[in-house]
Amino acid sequence: MTAHLTKLLRWDSVVGVLLIAVFLVGTGTTEGFSDTANLSAALNDVAEVALIALPMTLLVVAGQVDLSVASMLGLSSALAGSLWNAGWAFETIVPVCLLVGALGGLLNGWLVTRVGLPSLAVTIGTLTLFRGLASVVLGTEAVADFPQQYADWATYTETVPGTFVPYPVALFGVLAVVTAVVLHCTGFGRSLYAIGAQEDAAYFAGIRVKRIKMVLFVVSGVVASFAGIVYTLRYGSARADNGLGLELVVIASVLLGGIDFDGGKGTLGGAVAGVLLIGLLRNLLTLNDISSEIQVVVTGVLLIASVLTPRIVAALTERRHRRASPPTPTPTPTPAS
Repeated sequence: MTAHLTKLLRWDSVVGVLLIAVFLVGTGTTEGFSDTANLSAALNDVAEVALIALPMTLLVVAGQVDLSVASMLGLSSALAGSLWNAGWAFETIVPVCLLVGALGGLLNGWLVTRVGLPSLAVTIGTLTLFRGLASVVLGTEAVADFPQQYADWATYTETVPGTFVPYPVALFGVLAVVTAVVLHCTGFGRSLYAIGAQEDAAYFAGIRVKRIKMVLFVVSGVVASFAGIVYTLRYGSARADNGLGLELVVIASVLLGGIDFDGGKGTLGGAVAGVLLIGLLRNLLTLNDISSEIQVVVTGVLLIASVLTPRIVAALTERRHRRASPPTPTPTPTPAS
């Protein structure tokens, strides 16, 4: 198998092919699927997931995970609603919510890097903590009537001039380019792969492992908080239960894109393709009146396939390589003189 063929058979490349296939099948079988209005709506529906998937990709590459992102989104939404009810200017509310997101990320990072707890356990705990705080801040109340100019920005009715791309998705595109450069073209990105592949070796190589993890969790908290603002404006309602369960869609998108949950492997392009694939597939199923329960099942099947398939292919390739390699000759013992 040549190196070129191996690259084509990488899982992130397969996901890119699946994305194109879903688009072509949808265009050929479902009326209105490829209309710009529908594509704009489909892209906008995954805006929050796409934004959160960027720092999540960096975390998983480094062998970490943040399951509290959807709860931070809900806390940010609840806080925005509470402050708006209290008469705060929206321009003041946004930085306050981002600050809360940074503090939540600091808490996660401190528990992981200083206390030494695994990120999975920590963020399961803060998932519950942040969601509980959201309920304390806003209760069961729903707050609406946010400034129209900001609400229009977050919906697909307002797009980048000359395109069908909503502004949140355009922002995601810019941030995705920046994240790709950081991950694939800088020493910081190489450090993430090193930490994910072998944390102890990265530490002894002089990489500031704890500091890098702390930065990643803070960025994750800030982006999740900002996604909460976008979510609130897009639906026109601040609620404590906004984004409930969204962390599973984010994780599914990242892993579907070929990011290894054990860390040290994957590309940002694959993660972006995973986000878009899930978004377009769910939109296609919705247009064909497929129930949300079936959509969840399809997402779960894709997630399992994304985890199992690369491992099965790697095992088969290794077995074939071992069979093709000639056995190592046993050295002939030298007779004693």
